[in-house]
Amino acid sequence: MTTTQTSVVQDLGTLAHRLSHPAGARCVCEPPQVLADRPDGTVVRSGAIVAKAHAADTDHEALAARIALAAAPQLTGILLPPLSAPGQSLTAPDPSGGPLHPEPSEPPAPTSRPVTLWPLGAPVDPTDPEAAPWAEAAVLLARLHRTEPPFRLPAMRGPAKAARAVARMRAALPGDPAALPVLAGWRALPAWARGEVPAPSRRAGFLCHGDLHLGQLVRHPAPDGPWLLIDVDDAGTGDPAWDLGRPAAWYASGLLAPEDWFAFLDAYRSAGGPAVPADVDPWPELDVPARALTVQTAALALAKCAVEQRHPDEHEQLMIESCARIATLPPELAADHAS
Repeated sequence: MTTTQTSVVQDLGTLAHRLSHPAGARCVCEPPQVLADRPDGTVVRSGAIVAKAHAADTDHEALAARIALAAAPQLTGILLPPLSAPGQSLTAPDPSGGPLHPEPSEPPAPTSRPVTLWPLGAPVDPTDPEAAPWAEAAVLLARLHRTEPPFRLPAMRGPAKAARAVARMRAALPGDPAALPVLAGWRALPAWARGEVPAPSRRAGFLCHGDLHLGQLVRHPAPDGPWLLIDVDDAGTGDPAWDLGRPAAWYASGLLAPEDWFAFLDAYRSAGGPAVPADVDPWPELDVPARALTVQTAALALAKCAVEQRHPDEHEQLMIESCARIATLPPELAADHAS
């Protein structure tokens, strides 16, 4: 961890502790806990408060809209609401060493990282796969997709995130033949799924999460409250099938058990989710998002392997091999997804 990263983590911990700990009370708190520390987000918890420093290149206006979305009454019971009010700007320290501080009216410096504050929730238990809340996740998605956007929002960032993953792989493995199957799968996608053009208009106006996986669910209040979706960094309007794409990709590659996939799909349909038809083959709608998320997962896996100087593990290799297979298929199954 660099000096700057250490400073960000420390300041996030200080902020979360200050907000969770009553002023003047004798401190018996445990040290702040780092929940994640990646270039796209550093997350630190103290007590019942979670502080997140977003990516340095975050679009501040788009993030403000997404945080306002999580706080909107229409999303109550679907998205975890923030503690920081919409429009509030907190900035983490930049490399020059400035302190973490609230700036309610001044825009953050170009090198700063915006910070948001959240209540602590209880995440999915990774050691108990049989209890994974696939059906609950599907119902939340269906409710999200059925909700009319309460105000103007940026586009859902799913395709852009896939493109960023491929760019990261290319940078980590320039000219390496190991990347060829993934690049072939990427080139076989229609342009809208690569983030090069907007999604087809009929599919572009739905409220979407943009990065759905089980790590994006928590129980709140912890530990036994209802499940809620978290992490709105990629939320916006777009094709709701994208939010089903990752579990569809895992099912297609053999990583997700059929019973879990059908529990997820059946719950989504039963809750009136608009991403797939209620009673016919869902794959014409799911095909392109599933392929794109297969490529994204494989690209990130190869980039991570390059940094860690190791070979792909069994699950990573399955996704890479899936890219080679999807590169041989027609570009898309549904005419509505023509680019």
